[in-house]
Amino acid sequence: MEENVIKELDTLKEMLNNWKRGFLTWVSPDGDNEYVLLEFREEIDAQLYPYVTRLLEAEHLSEPEAREFMDYCYGAVEDLRNQLNKMETNESKKEV
Repeated sequence: MEENVIKELDTLKEMLNNWKRGFLTWVSPDGDNEYVLLEFREEIDAQLYPYVTRLLEAEHLSEPEAREFMDYCYGAVEDLRNQLNKMETNESKKEV
């Protein structure tokens, strides 16, 4: 993979992590936060997936590299899910 493509993917990862931090501010204390995960995944599907697909089509990425990057992105959704669950658990402990 070329150096400029590596830098581009690093920038996309930073953007993704900024989104994730932003979505954490959407958390509702009532625990019904599935919509936050759906919105985050939709953002990935709408913004990052097409971009990575274009990089793949232009042969800047191999299929394994594209798959690895998208796995990272969708892994961020699971990480957000875990963070939400932890926040909800902490919130329910405060109520007891």
